Amino acid sequence: MPKEKTSIDYVLEKASRPHFSGLRSPTATATSTALSDANGPRQPFVMGVSGGTASGKTTVCDMIIQQLHDHRVVLANQDSFYRGLTTEELKRVHEYNFDNPDAFDTEQLLGCIEKLKDGQSVQVNASDDIILEGILVFHDQCVRNLMNMKIFVDTDADVRLARRIRRDMVERGRDVSSVLEQYAKFVKPAFDGFVLPSKKYANVIIPRGGENHVAIDLIVQHLRTKLGQHDSAKYIPMHIGMHTLIRDREISKHDFVFYSDRLIRLVVEHGLGHFPFTEKQVITPTASVYTGVDFAKSCVVFPLFEVVKAWKTPYVHLPKDISERHVLLLDLVLATGNSANHAIELLVQKGVPESHIIFLNLVSAPEGIHCVCKRFPSLKVVTSEIDVALNGESVSYQVWVSLEIDILVLMIDQL
Repeated sequence: MPKEKTSIDYVLEKASRPHFSGLRSPTATATSTALSDANGPRQPFVMGVSGGTASGKTTVCDMIIQQLHDHRVVLANQDSFYRGLTTEELKRVHEYNFDNPDAFDTEQLLGCIEKLKDGQSVQVNASDDIILEGILVFHDQCVRNLMNMKIFVDTDADVRLARRIRRDMVERGRDVSSVLEQYAKFVKPAFDGFVLPSKKYANVIIPRGGENHVAIDLIVQHLRTKLGQHDSAKYIPMHIGMHTLIRDREISKHDFVFYSDRLIRLVVEHGLGHFPFTEKQVITPTASVYTGVDFAKSCVVFPLFEVVKAWKTPYVHLPKDISERHVLLLDLVLATGNSANHAIELLVQKGVPESHIIFLNLVSAPEGIHCVCKRFPSLKVVTSEIDVALNGESVSYQVWVSLEIDILVLMIDQL
């Protein structure tokens, strides 16, 4: 049987870790050497991810990296920047606190991130995005100043402790007693004294870590927007160009409807892509066999306000077999999410599974997406833009509302 690791074995293992071992570039290409565009070198987007031990930081980072599969991303772990211990510290290593800010070589970490921001290679190639992950990455102001976005993963203390116990027992061969001893002596005091106070510096707080898919999706959307802006000299996404046109206060109603129609086509086509389908073979005019797909015919389309009316009055009826159908729910703007929740609740009460409802809208607010997806986690939301400035006083919101009926008619026409 392998020898059980003691707490001293564990800290010696930490003390002997080589610097930079946490740097990895899951999506970097072997030929990439530096970031540049028509205007010269550009700096990558730097995101810090902090939180308590076993809060799910690494899971969040991995999920973001997976969704940014078409960008070059470098993940730097703060654990790779522990400073070397002195001879005297090694003699009393069981008393050494590896969760204290003094345990890290912050100067080396700063130098590494600054080189990566300047497009230089540091054991990995240059990148579009740098993720710096660790319990204390927000503690030092100089490190914080390098970050474009700061994320704090906020997970219940009991959940974190349970994960820590399970991880240390399975991966490090430790017993419960030694894990709890180290947690009470070093980990919890460091969290209360250094990690938790740094939460105030976060731009985004993710409750429940990797379980919060909605929050991670919003972060990825923001990153894609920022990375797209970096590439704006070479490539402007078509839907961003059309949103630029329809958000111009000088645009005519005719042009607004025309370009909104184009955007709605994209939304509807994407929504239809979520419909179930079966394989189907057809004979072509040249008498050859083509194997394609046949989409489900049992679908129904509703503007959201019609469903809300059905909620409020007995004179509006939904199809009797609606529970057997897939539903496209249409609305121009997903703002607070309150009306959407009422409509979706009625459909669910009528027997429509959440997973059979696809909510289409032209523009969404983050709070609306959170509100709807938190209550109906199996629902699919398809939108052409997430507008962080959506409110009752904004010009764009007033334009959306003033033309809502026109656009909803267009959405239905696409089907």
